[in-house]
Amino acid sequence: MMSGGGYSSLDDPKASGSVPAATGLDPPAIRFTDSNLQTFPPSDARGKISGAYRPPTDADDTFSSKAGGGGAGAGGRGGSAGSDDAAQGGWFRIFSVAAYKPYFDVDTSDVVERIWESVFPFRGTFTEKTSDNPDLYGPFWTCTTLIFVAASIATFVTYLSHKWHKKEWNYDINLVTWSAGLFYGYVTFVPLLLYVILKYFSAPAGLVQLWCLYGYSLFIFIPASLLSIVPIEIFRWVIAGVAGFMSATFVAVNLRAHIVNSGERWFLIVAGIFLLQLGLAVLLKLYFFTITV
Repeated sequence: MMSGGGYSSLDDPKASGSVPAATGLDPPAIRFTDSNLQTFPPSDARGKISGAYRPPTDADDTFSSKAGGGGAGAGGRGGSAGSDDAAQGGWFRIFSVAAYKPYFDVDTSDVVERIWESVFPFRGTFTEKTSDNPDLYGPFWTCTTLIFVAASIATFVTYLSHKWHKKEWNYDINLVTWSAGLFYGYVTFVPLLLYVILKYFSAPAGLVQLWCLYGYSLFIFIPASLLSIVPIEIFRWVIAGVAGFMSATFVAVNLRAHIVNSGERWFLIVAGIFLLQLGLAVLLKLYFFTITV
């Protein structure tokens, strides 16, 4: 061993501090299995969450698959749990924005064409033209526009009436609240109820298709509300009646061809649809455009 300047060098290769070369067989290579980061939650089942907006087909099959036999045991229960997890992963997509993007995939020309169809109710071609691409964009904005138009016109008419009779006028904020509850509630729950009824009579219709139809059927009430500014009571009743008749005819004519296959009671269903739409027009007239000073 040599030393100098405070440093030491080791002459013996076997001394402590040296690392001898490894001898023997080469160490086995470490291989990593393919990760499954594309799915959530991670599992062996791939593709449970896809880019499509509809639930995956295997999620639907889990509701119709039969239970395993007596030899299934714990393995059968484990497989069932895995299927339930996959189904939940698919159905949870209804809470995502991507699930509803196809129903807003329309442009201005599509919306204008569908509004134009609602103005001519006797054609009866609306459901045929929208069967491949029913939208919720037009119905939402039609209903929203009607809410504010009806509330604002009713407020303006009330204001003019009070000024004409030289009475004190106070703004009624409840007009907006009741208008939103009436029209949003009507266009949401009436098609939902009709969906259940048609399904019961073995003539099922698409729920989005019904929402689309009822949403556009409310458009005719927008110009009717504007015309209700005219301070003539009989004129307002005529406008409400014509608008209700056109809206009811639009819905009934477009659904008649579909409901006629539900049996002998199809006429009662169509008549109920027609009368309910007329009732909406009467309610609009009585609540918003009946002025008392």
